[in-house]
Formats: sequence, C-alpha cells, structure tokens
Amino acid sequence: MNETEFYKKLLALPDGANDVYYLGKRYLLRKETLLEGKLLKFYAQELGANDIVSGNYYPTMKNGMLKPCEMSDKKVIDFVLNAKPI
Repeated sequence: MNETEFYKKLLALPDGANDVYYLGKRYLLRKETLLEGKLLKFYAQELGANDIVSGNYYPTMKNGMLKPCEMSDKKVIDFVLNAKPI
C-alpha cells in the first residue's frame, strides 16, 4: 500500500456524514478526525444493502497504521482509494 496516497485520500474525505459512490453503489460514509489528527475513524454502509467498510487509521504510528474492523486491509484500502464524493 502507498501510505501517502491512502492518507491523502482519507484526509480529503470530509468529516461528518457524506454520500459517496464506490463500485457504482451509494454509501453513507461517516468520518471523524480525533486526537488532534492522530486518529481517523470511518464507517461506510451501502445504502439499501448490507455491505459495510470500517476502520481506524493512525497516521503517526509506524508511518501509518490501519486497523480495519473485522474485514481485510485490502477492502478498506480499495474503498478509500476509490470512493468518490457525490
């Protein structure tokens, strides 16, 4: 994973609740920046379906540490890199 690209894309997603498109499907994304930017929390749910993407990212730990919530790193990374705000 290119940590810089992932981090830039994650930072670019606005805090709060936002609609995004991912793989042609609409998701409600909630993102919070906490601890003076040391923690980025995100949770996205596909609208009208059951898919979710969730994780925490710690940009200052080990040059960036991703902690997905019960899913693969790959799924979270792909979502962040390819989700498009509406």
